[in-house]
Amino acid sequence: MHGWIIIDKPVGPGSTQIVSAVKRALRVGGYGKYKVGHGGTLDPLASGVLPVALGEATKLSGRMLDADKAYDFTIGFGVQTDTLDAEGVMAETSDVRPTRADVEAVLERFRGPIDQVPPVYSALKIDGERAYDRARAGEAVEMKTRAVTIHRLELVSAAPIGEGDGLAEATFSCAVSKGTYVRSLARDIARAAGTVGHVTMLRRTKAGPFTLDPAIPLDKLEELAKARHLEQILLPLTAGLDDIPALPVTPDQARALREGRKLVGIAAPSGLNLAIDGDMPVALVEVEDREVRVVRGFNLMSKEEK
Repeated sequence: MHGWIIIDKPVGPGSTQIVSAVKRALRVGGYGKYKVGHGGTLDPLASGVLPVALGEATKLSGRMLDADKAYDFTIGFGVQTDTLDAEGVMAETSDVRPTRADVEAVLERFRGPIDQVPPVYSALKIDGERAYDRARAGEAVEMKTRAVTIHRLELVSAAPIGEGDGLAEATFSCAVSKGTYVRSLARDIARAAGTVGHVTMLRRTKAGPFTLDPAIPLDKLEELAKARHLEQILLPLTAGLDDIPALPVTPDQARALREGRKLVGIAAPSGLNLAIDGDMPVALVEVEDREVRVVRGFNLMSKEEK
């Protein structure tokens, strides 16, 4: 059980609760104890792709946090909340309702590299404390601008108010770099369109290489656990490394890497590679000047080695 289970997280539970649900499923199915971790936090009000790493795959959770993500989200116009989503309380209102043309006219300025101010209610640390803890304590929190990249941003649909051209809400699809806050993006789109707004729906459709296609709902997880069929939904550890070139090694070279030794005189692409012995992942390695150095080793062995 070393690999990935992709959960289609529902609205309500947080990411840590999903991790607990997977641990419980392993217990119910009698699979034994494995390390379990998630590959990218989703707020309780968000749904969608949540990669859950099991066993040796947890060593790749950090890479997943740094991966690009894709989302669908809806902006409700006219009200901005303190949290920038439906969980917060009203902080600002506007009678202005943008038209579809108004919204489409401002989207180009949010494509590509942009500077973004994260939400006050976020997990970012300021002087060692979470920003949301400071905000909930009544402190005035000043968030620093950060550089992010919006790879794709499209208006998917728009819902007008009554018979007029003004929009009650609009739904978008985006692909973004690590560190991007969709709540901040929604706030800024609304302001650029001459009004205020907040996120009323947020669904992650992709996290790194993982999409909704292999994702399962929580009730399916429980069902498979009771039937001892979790293997049916377990993706291999290497599924989280689709963008990394494979570096085949011999059993002797694999043994050296597992012992933390360098390999020399190896012809391989410079940069990060995945060393594999047959079909067994050995280690993430850094290749430079024909030298191979272990970045992250995997405690996996073939049946022959066992």
